[in-house]
Amino acid sequence: MIPNPKISLVTPVYNEAGNIDSFIEELIPVLEKLDPGFEIIAVDDGSTDQTFEKLKTHHNRDKRVKIIRLRGNFGQTAAFSAGFNYARGETIITIDADLQNDPADIPAMIDKLNEGYDIVSGWRFDRKDNFLTRKLPSMIANKIISWTTKVYLHDYGCSLKAFHSDVIKNIKLYGEMHRFIPAIASWMGVKVAEMKVNHRPRLAGVSKYGIGRTIRVLLDLITVKFLLSYSTSPIQIFGLIGMISGVAGFALGALLTIQRFFFEMPLSNRPALLLAVMLIFIGVQFVSIGLLAEMQSRTYHESQSKPTYVIKNILD
Repeated sequence: MIPNPKISLVTPVYNEAGNIDSFIEELIPVLEKLDPGFEIIAVDDGSTDQTFEKLKTHHNRDKRVKIIRLRGNFGQTAAFSAGFNYARGETIITIDADLQNDPADIPAMIDKLNEGYDIVSGWRFDRKDNFLTRKLPSMIANKIISWTTKVYLHDYGCSLKAFHSDVIKNIKLYGEMHRFIPAIASWMGVKVAEMKVNHRPRLAGVSKYGIGRTIRVLLDLITVKFLLSYSTSPIQIFGLIGMISGVAGFALGALLTIQRFFFEMPLSNRPALLLAVMLIFIGVQFVSIGLLAEMQSRTYHESQSKPTYVIKNILD
């Protein structure tokens, strides 16, 4: 029986025919020094060029190069998820195949992981990308993500990361959430480290990132914040909004009532009356949504026997 590798490297690949040969050839010597039984899991995310054929050549030459070929272009998050599900190593490395991430940084990341961290995230300190279209939107997004999730990283978008497999295999990814893995994992009480890594200019192919992706990331951030803070108790957010709205509506209604009965002020032409009624209805609706979300949350956890906690170890 072939033993499981100590290191699994997952790389999503989409139309990288110009880079894939150099990438694999640069990667193998680095991984060999760390674990001769390593595995490279290249997830072909529906490439339309010669990427798959080139990957297949490397697979035929070295069976440690595994290929998962998706039927279509499902996106980077789905490709990472497929790779994580297939990976067998104790340590899982992620990296882009465009040669902008430097494989030579991998040993240092694993050393950092072995210091007692659960996740080590790369920081492209000297990033070789266009400032206005890539670096500036990324800087803004990183600040917002760090402030919202309370997991402070300089570079959420860097694909070069190292994980303990028990951490990454307990995370379900959707949308553009692969970049939020450190934040999503924070509810488990994981230790996250960040280290500076080399970043190189792209020499072949074209970038798959754009300003539109930054917008989608920020929208996914709303989901991540909800999952981190309120997934097991949604009534706390919906109920709070409902109570504030309802109390404000009742207070405004009481004020209008006093003005009408004690000061004989007419209400027929006052928008405040409609506002009070609207606030009360909004309050009732948000509380109702919170209660429905509570029932859905319990169904979600209980139907899958999904725990609301994660055990690190037990000393019995």
